[in-house]
Amino acid sequence: MPRHRLEPLRSDGLDPDPLVQFGRWFEQAEREVPLPEAMTLATVDADGRPDARMVLLKGFGTDGFRFFSNYESAKGRQLAERPRAALVIYWRELDRQVRVAGPIARLSVEDSDSYFASRPRDSQVAAAASPQSEAIEGRDWLERRVREIEQANPDALPRPSHWGGYVLEPESIEFWQGGPGRLHDRFRYARGDSGGWRLERLAP
Repeated sequence: MPRHRLEPLRSDGLDPDPLVQFGRWFEQAEREVPLPEAMTLATVDADGRPDARMVLLKGFGTDGFRFFSNYESAKGRQLAERPRAALVIYWRELDRQVRVAGPIARLSVEDSDSYFASRPRDSQVAAAASPQSEAIEGRDWLERRVREIEQANPDALPRPSHWGGYVLEPESIEFWQGGPGRLHDRFRYARGDSGGWRLERLAP
């Protein structure tokens, strides 16, 4: 249950720019939610089968919503084949949800290098050691890989070529807030042909 009841959403209380509005909600979530950057990433494989998993939001702005992963993982392969996706960010403590959909592209080499260099050493090693989504012999095999990489790279660890960032450029962003009696508030921003945003209220 939410910690406190929020005022109903009104269109005149929302910013015309959904990314500014998201920033307002995210700032409050950072104060009140244990892991505000957790989000579901939904993709589609080559056969049209949906797939979803949790990832971490690692930034947002005019370019879109950013996250990092293994390019050779299941999601990496799916995004290479069909570079479109959807995100769901749910903040239980606030009874709020944000849904985002649009095309995805890889971040620049420079952006991926910069973020990788900022990660803790053990996270860097794990990214280099893990053949994400592949079947492995067991945990012993994985721990041996970690030791090998640590020994081979006693100083700075370069970013593996198979690991880096993505950015989802939103075509639509929906803001949902729970209400009494299931009369929830839903507002969707949709990008128009001119690049601007159209705002509409949706039925709960």
